[in-house]
Amino acid sequence: MKKLGLATALLLAMTGAQAYQFEVQGQSEYIDNTVNDKNFTGAVQGTYYFKNVDATKGPLAEAAFLNQASNFSLAYNYGEYDVDADEADFVSHVYGAKAEAYIPTQLVPVYASAAYSHTIRDGKGGQDNDNGDRYALELGAVVAPNFLVAVGYTSVADQTSYDAFNILSNGVAKAALESTTIGVDPNYDQDAITARTKYVGAIDGTNMAVGFEAGLVYGEDTMYNLKTDLYLTPALSVGASYAETSANTDTDSAWGANVNYFITPAVAVGASYVNANAVGEARDTQTVGVNAKFRF
Repeated sequence: MKKLGLATALLLAMTGAQAYQFEVQGQSEYIDNTVNDKNFTGAVQGTYYFKNVDATKGPLAEAAFLNQASNFSLAYNYGEYDVDADEADFVSHVYGAKAEAYIPTQLVPVYASAAYSHTIRDGKGGQDNDNGDRYALELGAVVAPNFLVAVGYTSVADQTSYDAFNILSNGVAKAALESTTIGVDPNYDQDAITARTKYVGAIDGTNMAVGFEAGLVYGEDTMYNLKTDLYLTPALSVGASYAETSANTDTDSAWGANVNYFITPAVAVGASYVNANAVGEARDTQTVGVNAKFRF
């Protein structure tokens, strides 16, 4: 009977579960630029929601946001970067922990989050080993139905420190742009002010929906990013994104596209493409990513 119960629970999770409390996602990106075409990343994230998430309210991809679901997440990212000349090779490991909370009040739901990421950089080909920490806090409110506004503060111990959750959400190229924007001097701590908005809403008269996100990072330099998703059905979405930084760096902007599909309410797959534009030299970077999610 125990085996039958376990098999039944697994079958429901794989086929038609409309509520979940855990989500596990994996992602890998292939990186191609002028100096190398053999770089890649791999990432995994696990999220626990403190209450069951109702997946029937709108787009499946945004179920947690639409439910204002408080949660705790752990993430890990592995990356390899190999230059043909063997002069700047390294392997990186990024670990992250994050908590998000939605707190009801008499006026509007209040949002708060805290995150920590630690990067270990293993230099090859004569490069130094390095590591760094980053801390981030956010505070905001759901000022209208499904419309979040938040501001935050980020402290980066040194430049070799990336946001593990940004890599999973937006890709390694945009995460690198954000890190460069906050500061490029590895000898000093760097601070940044952040701001972002997010909205998800139904398109009247259809089962379609649309999502918009906008963000700003103000550190040593300034970066803004824009993202939109069109949910053709609750299960299928296509999206586009753009980011640009004022930092004096070889790569100053990136645009991307993505598609995601829920095979069942509990299982999703997706693909992404990002093109990061290089200035002053022929070193544009392109990434192609695949991802999968499993909810139970």
